[in-house]
Amino acid sequence: MGILAYAFLANQRLTRNRPADEHRFQLKYGSKPSGPGVEHLHELWQDPFGLYTTLLIGINPERGFFVGADPVLNSPTRFFISKEFKESQVAEIETRGWFAWAREQRPKRHSIDLETEVVETIVGGSADQFLRYVLFEREVVGEDQGHRQLVAEQFGSALLPRVRAQDDVRALPANIPVISAARLHALERELELGSEEILQLIARAPRLKMAVRGWVAERHLQNLLESLPEVAQVEPLEADAKPDFEVCMRGGKRRVLVECKNVLRTTDRFGRPRLDFQRTRAAQGDPCSRYYSPADFQVVAACLHAQTERWEFAARLTAEMAPHPRCSGKLANNVVIDEAWQRDLAAVLRAAAM
Repeated sequence: MGILAYAFLANQRLTRNRPADEHRFQLKYGSKPSGPGVEHLHELWQDPFGLYTTLLIGINPERGFFVGADPVLNSPTRFFISKEFKESQVAEIETRGWFAWAREQRPKRHSIDLETEVVETIVGGSADQFLRYVLFEREVVGEDQGHRQLVAEQFGSALLPRVRAQDDVRALPANIPVISAARLHALERELELGSEEILQLIARAPRLKMAVRGWVAERHLQNLLESLPEVAQVEPLEADAKPDFEVCMRGGKRRVLVECKNVLRTTDRFGRPRLDFQRTRAAQGDPCSRYYSPADFQVVAACLHAQTERWEFAARLTAEMAPHPRCSGKLANNVVIDEAWQRDLAAVLRAAAM
């Protein structure tokens, strides 16, 4: 495996006006930039070919543990910023050997992150779990934070099967009936493998499974939309910067644009699912571009799988969602799936089509 590590020293040092139980690691290279309004931004590199895995980690060599943050979510990063965590979380790492949690921070206002709460999944492990962490980061690159935490918990509960370089697909059990070539799916013909073999391969290779799952929520939502009697047509919009679906309702006055989003793994203090409702990154020089506007689409369908581990949805009109506190015309990114969200997707679509 190739590894590119943005690695920093993690420690616990008593600091004035900071909690006594706080650990931290600081992201910095070189000297701090000087001058009014000057910021030192750094892109965290990702290998477009997938040969190298990017890590963003703090390491405590004295106590023998590491703490990793999401390099995609944190790119570009500012220098100097800190990632703080608690002694209680370090204790969990030392006890279990592997621990994941949702880190919530309200950052100071600057040109990339506005003064709004950021939620990210942090994964910590003991030194002997470092290679497992590399495998984890390789498999969840670009995942939303809810599924990132779900996968981290699965990594912690059991070692997932791993595909080694010497493994051969032909060694997998086929157990498929002999069928006519005319009945084969085009992918079966292209890969020269039966459907059961393809499924076995996906199940055996966690990285494949994670990649497939990224599309599964949208597919389940499409199936749900197509099953509704009130829906006349569903068109997937498979293009960058576009919503996921365009829906035509029977008797509707306009087509409805629908966006599928995944909830976070952790709930609020009342046990309600939360949605980190923003794009992965902002356009350079326009921090508000990270957030959605009501004009981008009319309906948000929140997939609850990261919470319930079932492919189910709650929906709401974007016109009814709270505005962003600082970006005019944008929607707030910290969303709670409360009683205002409906499980009756058809009712929300009908309202949007009128």
